[in-house]
Amino acid sequence: MINDIFEAERQFQEMTEQKGIAEAFHFFADENAVIKRENDTLIVGKENIKSYYQKKDLKNVKVKWKPDFIDISQSGDMAYTYGKYVWEFTNTEGNVKKVEGVFHTVWRKQKDGSWKYVWD
Repeated sequence: MINDIFEAERQFQEMTEQKGIAEAFHFFADENAVIKRENDTLIVGKENIKSYYQKKDLKNVKVKWKPDFIDISQSGDMAYTYGKYVWEFTNTEGNVKKVEGVFHTVWRKQKDGSWKYVWD
């Protein structure tokens, strides 16, 4: 089961590179997912999450992460991960900047057996 979560994280991160951040955060979101972003703002629901990321200028942004820790509930329907992330972007002066931090994601197993995040 831990491999399933690791694989979901890997596919999620890979999709940000292939289809963009907005599409990846939308695809891997549970219908009622919540993300916490700047100034402790909560964005609720997968459609609002997609809209949030579409409004940002993320064309030149790359994000990479990998979980350092994964745990799954005894019932096997919830899991959480945490690890380090790096956002890399080019600022208006043309300099590449990096923002590093720690992520924490909560996952819920869906009826079809896939995993979607409910909190990020």
